[in-house]
Amino acid sequence: MTLGHRIVVMKDGEVQQVDTPLRLYDFPANRFVAGFIGSPSMNFIKASVEVQGEKVYLSAPGFRIRTNPILAQSLRPYAGKEVWMGLRPEHLGLKGFTVIPEEENAIRGEVEVVEPLGAETELHVSVDGTVLVAKVDGHAPVKPGDRVELLADTGRLHAFDPETEKAIGHSQEPAAVAR
Repeated sequence: MTLGHRIVVMKDGEVQQVDTPLRLYDFPANRFVAGFIGSPSMNFIKASVEVQGEKVYLSAPGFRIRTNPILAQSLRPYAGKEVWMGLRPEHLGLKGFTVIPEEENAIRGEVEVVEPLGAETELHVSVDGTVLVAKVDGHAPVKPGDRVELLADTGRLHAFDPETEKAIGHSQEPAAVAR
């Protein structure tokens, strides 16, 4: 990612997306590209789409997140269905130790692993059997077994169709996507 101006992401000999490094990161065309770009890779969790008037939520045991307006509009056709929700570890913050505001975006779980890295700590948090990785403030006093609330940056939330695994609801279309 640091050497190229444009990158081709391939899977099994097929082009998945051709784009700049930042656009691959921000607007992955599908679940494969989303998981391929970034370290640690994007978290994925199955979530149900709930529509309540103007509000659209992604929910599963342990969380109910109100989606941003752009994603909400694109998720409306999925009402009552499951999708893959995607969140990068750096777009999750530990409640009380993050600048991410609390706005119907809490994910509750139990800490399984704590990896202190200095300025940040990687937490592996079990959310009803699915482990999410979060990069949080390195000074947060957390230990395995703690029950925590992670706050999701809903502006950076991703969703993927459960069958095609294509991205749902980008505010911009990826520049080049294999059809």
